[in-house]
Amino acid sequence: MSKPSVTPAPPPAETAPRPGLLEAARERLRRGDLGSVPVAVGLVLIAVIFSSLNEHFLSPENLTNLALQMAATGTIALGVVLVLLLGEIDLSVGSVSGLAAVVMTLLAVRQGWSPVLAVLGALVVAAAIGLVHGLMRTKLSMPSFVVTLAGLIGWQGLLLYLLGSQGTVNLPFDRGVALLSDTWLPPAVGWALAVVLVGAHLAATLVTRRLRVRAELSVSSLGWVVARSGGLAVLLAAAVLVLNSDRGVPLTLVIFGGLVIGLDLALRRTVWGRRMYAVGGNAEASRRAGINVTAVRIMAFVGASALASVGGMLAASRLAAVNQSSGGSDILLMAIAAAVIGGTSLFGGRGRAYAALLGILVIQSITNGMLLLNVDSSVRFMVTGAVLAVAVAIDSVARREAT
Repeated sequence: MSKPSVTPAPPPAETAPRPGLLEAARERLRRGDLGSVPVAVGLVLIAVIFSSLNEHFLSPENLTNLALQMAATGTIALGVVLVLLLGEIDLSVGSVSGLAAVVMTLLAVRQGWSPVLAVLGALVVAAAIGLVHGLMRTKLSMPSFVVTLAGLIGWQGLLLYLLGSQGTVNLPFDRGVALLSDTWLPPAVGWALAVVLVGAHLAATLVTRRLRVRAELSVSSLGWVVARSGGLAVLLAAAVLVLNSDRGVPLTLVIFGGLVIGLDLALRRTVWGRRMYAVGGNAEASRRAGINVTAVRIMAFVGASALASVGGMLAASRLAAVNQSSGGSDILLMAIAAAVIGGTSLFGGRGRAYAALLGILVIQSITNGMLLLNVDSSVRFMVTGAVLAVAVAIDSVARREAT
């Protein structure tokens, strides 16, 4: 009896090789995604130039002051990043920050609310303002430029109305929100915080790498992963060492850094964040894919106003007062400039929360260095404007080449 013929099983399909780190970098450049490389190069140049002109620029005392100066405006810039990711703009964040600070101060000082309740009340007011802006943008199809320009004027008027003829309201120096800008972490706590951040970064990167390997996606080499975490460890150790040699790590910097990390995780690790990038990249395609574009836009404006209120309260904490100029001056312009200089695209769909941190670090470093050199404010504004123009030019050229 002849044996039945057996059809050999087909060979297993070959898995396409995963592109390496170099290929992934080339792909990012082809898409016009330059990342934070231009900003990092700019920061190095700024440090070299100003430290050579004034030896006090890199001193622990000056760097501590720099950290205090950038927290408030940097937090407002975080909110600007949200709306820019959608290709929108919010011109009211400065006025909203000042109004929220005034509301918080009046609730705490004149109404006798506890500091926590006063802060929550200001956050609720700011979120309601963002909701109004979002509804006007989505339900009435008004351009965000016009909506928030009206908000810039109107909320500034409400701020003046609430302050009344007095014009200035002081916060208690020895308690409440005013203590935020005068609180410094003990040296041991600063070092422990740095260790926790580096460990969490390494663990999260390794977990993500393992999941991508299972999904047969491109991954970085294990050596590069360790090198990145090592570089972060060096940067954090240098920062903690410098700050501890003066007064310690300021609490306001910890708050700002925590907001940056939290928002970055939300944008990269949640459904809401993915939808933000999708709508910013192509709103019509996102709508056809079933994404509620209206809700995404409204949430972006609510988030921008809420973060602006936190920035305004940090600014009020540093001054221990609010007045008619709260949220005014060049705060709005610096917040928008920080988001753009840090790498957020004005055309939507590209950018990260770390853009606010990098951008405000560039702007405040330029401002701080010129103040040390006693340079006139007119020159400072021109230099900042030139840096902003270069950042937008790089983004425009990269986008054109990618297209």
